[in-house]
Amino acid sequence: MSTTALISIAVLILIAIFILLRIFRKPVIDPNDFKDQWRTILLNEVVYYLHLIPEERLRFERDVLVFFSKVRITGVDTEINDKDRLLVASSAVIPLFGYPGSSFDNISEVLIYKGRFNHSYETEGGKDRNILGMVGDGVMNRHMILSKKALRKGYDNRDKSQNVGIHEFVHLLDKADGQTDGIPKFVLRSKEIQPWLDIVNGEIQDIIEGKSRINPYGATNEAEFFSVVSEYFFMQPDLLQQNHPELYKKLMKIYRQDPAQGLGKLTFEV
Repeated sequence: MSTTALISIAVLILIAIFILLRIFRKPVIDPNDFKDQWRTILLNEVVYYLHLIPEERLRFERDVLVFFSKVRITGVDTEINDKDRLLVASSAVIPLFGYPGSSFDNISEVLIYKGRFNHSYETEGGKDRNILGMVGDGVMNRHMILSKKALRKGYDNRDKSQNVGIHEFVHLLDKADGQTDGIPKFVLRSKEIQPWLDIVNGEIQDIIEGKSRINPYGATNEAEFFSVVSEYFFMQPDLLQQNHPELYKKLMKIYRQDPAQGLGKLTFEV
């Protein structure tokens, strides 16, 4: 093999190592980078953060910084500000808070639209603009789209049962094993999957028959059910626990949190 060929191979190996290091390197996070005005926004807008004890708030803030270091947040034909960025990051941090040190690795960018959009990502014209959030596939893989209006409303105490940010990040969590099917394989052992599906299918049937207080959209399919009940779990945990105790207990195991006992209340034995 010629010297030129050896040099070319060595260069390719170095390039490959450089790329791998960039992919798998852990971001260097300085807690001092978290701005005081961000803390004020979280205290005013995110009830979950407000109820955390001081050391948990610090971990929440670090998780937000990690998210910012890995994911772009871009306004599309609309201006966004620190509040919008922090609400997006909070939506990602809350479902994973029971798993310290964890973060989403299957997303690169969150696109913020002004309002509703359709499956062609159009925000103007037509009557099919009824989407508030979406996890992208195909050419939009590793992207999420959120309605700015819906994102903000999700953290408004006047509408506590719906949170589009949490809803879509739960879809992303569900998708982590390659399938968005409402089965959180990241935590459920194989023998626990069927009992989970039994509860899910029973609850969906109750929704269809009008015997449930869960948003009817949860009856669309198992994936939507998982995201919808996760919204209740984090936004109205008392209601979910009182009316759906077995479902609540399963979600406690999945998220390793017990929000009915206090938002951000972690539990590792269920």
